Amino acid sequence: MTTPAVHIWRLLKWGRVLARHGALRGIERDPNTPTPVRRLARIARFGARVPKQPAYSEAFQAIGPAAIKLGQALATRPDLVGEDAAHDLLRLQDRLPPAPFEQIKASVEQALEGPLERFFSDFDPEPVGAASIAQVHRAVTTDGHQVAVKVLRPGIEDDFARALDTYEWAAAQVEAMGGEPARLRPRLVIAHFRQWTMRELDLRREAASASELREGMAAESGFFVPAIDWSRSARRVMTLEWIDGIKLTDRAALVEAGHDLKALARTLVRAFLRQAVVDGFFHADLHQGNLFALPDGRLAAIDFGIMGRVDRQARLWLAEILYGLITGNYRRVAEIHFEAGYVPPHHNVAEFATALRAVGEPIRGLPVKEISVGQMLDGLFTITRDFDMPTQPHLLLLQKTMVMEEGVATALDPDINMWETSEPFLKEWLRTELGPETALADKLVRDFRTLAGLPDLVRRIELAYPKPGAAPPPPPLPDVIVVQPHRYVALALTAILAAAAGAGAMWLLH
Repeated sequence: MTTPAVHIWRLLKWGRVLARHGALRGIERDPNTPTPVRRLARIARFGARVPKQPAYSEAFQAIGPAAIKLGQALATRPDLVGEDAAHDLLRLQDRLPPAPFEQIKASVEQALEGPLERFFSDFDPEPVGAASIAQVHRAVTTDGHQVAVKVLRPGIEDDFARALDTYEWAAAQVEAMGGEPARLRPRLVIAHFRQWTMRELDLRREAASASELREGMAAESGFFVPAIDWSRSARRVMTLEWIDGIKLTDRAALVEAGHDLKALARTLVRAFLRQAVVDGFFHADLHQGNLFALPDGRLAAIDFGIMGRVDRQARLWLAEILYGLITGNYRRVAEIHFEAGYVPPHHNVAEFATALRAVGEPIRGLPVKEISVGQMLDGLFTITRDFDMPTQPHLLLLQKTMVMEEGVATALDPDINMWETSEPFLKEWLRTELGPETALADKLVRDFRTLAGLPDLVRRIELAYPKPGAAPPPPPLPDVIVVQPHRYVALALTAILAAAAGAGAMWLLH
């Protein structure tokens, strides 16, 4: 088990990098930052030359692969890191120098349990892309198919395991301090982050996600998902159909090839709505680098490491919320928030509806290019604070994807109106899902499940209320030991002194 001193030493080491890029200034100045955290930030900053303009994305890039992924997740949480930091983190590039081909070849052969030549007649040693977790090579299979081969970086699992261990520890310490940090629920944020990254570190899971998405998107003829080559895929290697298209990052090439950019934008919006609202399973990394325009005008997606799920009830709430904002039905949107438990019941529904109106009315009907996203987010985050709304970590991926998808659609068509594009789709789906036939079917299913669950309910009641003289079951033990706040500085100094002693010993040995 990793000791608190090791966790604090890692945090100070990472904090030192953040300080050199000016990325700790916001933490120190935020009045909601707990005092022990502010002290650690000052210790990490001590003696560093701090630039006037913070460079958050560069700082996370310098720390390493796990930090890059964490920074991308935090880019969706301006309520947690501040609007300036979140905006800068959106620029975080998930690119690193590639691993040597000898290591990659050995990984492929070990994963597929055979020499490279048995599976591929040609394998380009130069990768077409190298990210923090894996890199991709172009190849030709022995049966003549053009494919892309994704291979995990050597040693990446151990690097993430160490980082996640400390992230979880730090989140537990901060949440235990109560107040605003507890409302933001950092432990759940990191728990969801762990789920995302663990999926990315098992390429069989990514292959399964791609296969499932391909089946779900068969109804959207304009959206293409490449097929998986299961015979050449394993935990550390994934092989899939090669995509010949133009990345959406190259607008000039798209125009030169004659693509209808407005049509591509509409296809993207419809594809996202079908994934998130209809299927509840969506590609959660839809940035321009992962999207291609194919010669026949279809839109293709790659990189299925980060996927999201939303259950049916949450999808109904989401669709009603979006449709309510589109149509200006703020009362219904407010009621849904209370029904879903997003707003504590001691607040007033009418007051919450008025607060939503203050945010929604100024932007309703405007093209995206005329909407101040900063002002809109500021208004929404003010509402969450004023109405004591706890963070909903299960919706973080969806929030991230919505922001990302809107940015890509706007880059293709600056005049697109997301509300107008979404309204027909949401209206039709809600009519189907909330119609009388569906309501009756749902009631029958719920009643049957209730009856089937009665025996288990009785057993759980007996456990909760044992017979006289029986000992009640013990409460669950915490997974993380919470350090008392006044010991933070002592532990930090201990870590610093230990490091200094170690450095001194190494100097004497030399």
